[in-house]
Amino acid sequence: MATLEDGELMGRAALGLAEVCLARVRERDGRRVVGLVGPGNNGGDAFWALAHLAGEGLECAALVGDWPVHEAGRAAAVQAGVRVLEPGGDQVAVLDDADLVLDGVLGIGGRPGLPDAAGAWVEAVPDTAYVVAVDLPSGHDPAGRSASDTGVFADETVTFGVAKPVHLLPATEPAVGALTLVDIGLSLEGAADVERLDFDDVRDLWPVPGASADKYSRGVLGVVAGGENYTGAPVLCCTAAVEAGVGMVRYVGTPTPSAQVRAAVPEAVLGEGMVQAWVVGPGLDTASRAQGSKAQLDTARAALASDLPVLVDAGGLDLITGRRDAPTLLTPHAGELARLLSRLEDGDVTREQVSADPLGHARRAADTTGATVLLKGATTLVVPPSDSGMPVRSQRDAPPWLATAGAGDVLAGIAGTLLASGLEPVDAGSLAALVHGVAADRANPGGPVRALAVAHAVPGTVAALLRR
Repeated sequence: MATLEDGELMGRAALGLAEVCLARVRERDGRRVVGLVGPGNNGGDAFWALAHLAGEGLECAALVGDWPVHEAGRAAAVQAGVRVLEPGGDQVAVLDDADLVLDGVLGIGGRPGLPDAAGAWVEAVPDTAYVVAVDLPSGHDPAGRSASDTGVFADETVTFGVAKPVHLLPATEPAVGALTLVDIGLSLEGAADVERLDFDDVRDLWPVPGASADKYSRGVLGVVAGGENYTGAPVLCCTAAVEAGVGMVRYVGTPTPSAQVRAAVPEAVLGEGMVQAWVVGPGLDTASRAQGSKAQLDTARAALASDLPVLVDAGGLDLITGRRDAPTLLTPHAGELARLLSRLEDGDVTREQVSADPLGHARRAADTTGATVLLKGATTLVVPPSDSGMPVRSQRDAPPWLATAGAGDVLAGIAGTLLASGLEPVDAGSLAALVHGVAADRANPGGPVRALAVAHAVPGTVAALLRR
């Protein structure tokens, strides 16, 4: 900012914001824009954007509260013909006919929660209006740590320079809507707090075999999964692994799922042997006394006691008793993470608490176990231990249709394949989450999808992403 004239960055941001808003209004054949203007620079961005929109012939109004506003932005808006409605009277009536509402109440420097006046504005926004938030949806946690049912839930958020944690973390991302990033010429240095892989990252990270590759160099994955009561999980996990390109799968299970894996995945080898990584836990019942269960459980414990990379899912999480020094990827959903923390911390952690602060609870598990924690959800978190110095990864690539039984078993097979190829747990988990989500969408775009179809869609998905 020191190298630019006063107001230059705000001018760039406001112009980019106005261009997005103008496009959205025209897409909807609308004419009326109402800005909710708070204090500080976010309110200034909103005022200047409204001035641009008024200059394009749109009917624009701004609501202000009992707080100081950006005076230069206000003056520009008034000069352009924007109606500025002061506190008192029926401010919210102007929202009734709004085609687009511009949320400029609070910015990245704000705290969770809305001022009372702004809360009344937000309540009055009609369902038919398209809501664009400036930098973040007002009322939500800028750090992305805590969830809230109040505040603005935007159709689109326009931010500047770089995405922020609020845009990428699961507690707050549902309020963001579509994220549009406007480049205002910032030069950014330092490490990220949160990262998200995009489609082009697949080409750099996915293990592509060379001309001299063989099945052993590509990675052999051991899978300890299922049991006499849960026979589908190993079929899904092993299918996903071979579809993802693993060199070989060695499956260790009880008689019934072993027979099903033999029939469904003829590439799989039954029984123990040399492997490069393990998947332990999909469908595993650690309390089972059925035939073969003890031997299977002994293999699972031996895998965890080894120095090989291990992915631990579902029932395998019951075998985690403390820290593990070898590369480890835990893949719980919120309920499983709550149970794991309750047991390891000798406390009472609920699923609701995990859902309210997913990053905080995933970090606790990572620090306690020394593992990377992949917390499954609409936004999937991949959280390394604090002492790793690595940023959190956050992926949101899957359609809501993927919330279906067996999806986690498929994810475990993909991520296990990547661990066996030599990827570190953070890369394996986040890359698997991306491919898993995109495969679900490609399996049946816009409609319901079963877990097995997702597994079968993985090869074509990887090929398409590598060709980008």
